Amino acid sequence: MDDHIRDWFDRRTWHDSARSGEPLRVPGNRRTVSVVLPALDEEATVGELVAGLVPLTSGPDPLVGEVVVVDSGSTDRTREVAATAGARVVTREQALPEVPVRPGKGEVLWRSLAATTGDVVVFVDSDLVQVDAAALVRSLLEPLLQDDRIALVKGFYRRPLRLEGVETATGGGRVTELTVRPLLAALQPDLAGVIQPLGGEYAATRELLESLPFAAGYGVEIGLLIDTLRHRGLDAIAQVDLGVRKHRNRTLLELGVMARQIVDTVLRRECPGGSGSPAGAPSIVQFGRAGGRWVPQEHVVDGTDRPPMCELRPAGATARAGMT
Repeated sequence: MDDHIRDWFDRRTWHDSARSGEPLRVPGNRRTVSVVLPALDEEATVGELVAGLVPLTSGPDPLVGEVVVVDSGSTDRTREVAATAGARVVTREQALPEVPVRPGKGEVLWRSLAATTGDVVVFVDSDLVQVDAAALVRSLLEPLLQDDRIALVKGFYRRPLRLEGVETATGGGRVTELTVRPLLAALQPDLAGVIQPLGGEYAATRELLESLPFAAGYGVEIGLLIDTLRHRGLDAIAQVDLGVRKHRNRTLLELGVMARQIVDTVLRRECPGGSGSPAGAPSIVQFGRAGGRWVPQEHVVDGTDRPPMCELRPAGATARAGMT
């Protein structure tokens, strides 16, 4: 690791965070905070997460202004469960009704900017289990509230691998280790010190988020990280220890599609104006067995970015969806 990256790592890594139980040191000029949970068919987990976060919105000086679940087209009881637990629930259509919807996680995160008002936005994945959600949010906020030069805080953690009822202490984050870390080493070496570049738990200033494009799919996290580096510099990024992160682990075929989206997002940033693919829409061909034969199946991924929200809606025009 180069000396300047080691220096950044030492200064911008919070190893002992607010999850230790110590009270968060909040300055008098604290900014308002919105917590966003993107959700797609997460009825089994979203309620407990919301219930853990809602207490942060109460009391004489609440740390969080709003907890918002942005639904990405769930067909189960995700919206009902989240609302019962105390979240404000907004569909992706309601968040930005004037723009036709695209599929993908990044699309939902991008639309959440139009449905929230906080000066700082904290993103928390809705499939987490066995987590102290309130401590997680306090940890992510600490660097932002203490240092105005920081614009993006990434969470990092140990990731167990749970497959077919068996859990190992490590082994999660397969796309990170097999795809993203080699890509960053080759193309964006200044990000070599980021422990979890794809982690879904992070916080950022609204000013930063509204100034950046959003990849529509699973490339959203790596896209925001690279763009923050390019526009704000490495010192605008920090990372904080969140302990252990358990969530739904995906199959290798699902991870292959995810990795293809991420590769395309990185390549678009390395070749401005390009699609990230030699020709046509980016895709990946995978193979499975059917009727005793190997059968190819092609998955096309969204190879475009949503524009910065500040270009779509002028400063100060962001409104809470569904409210007057």
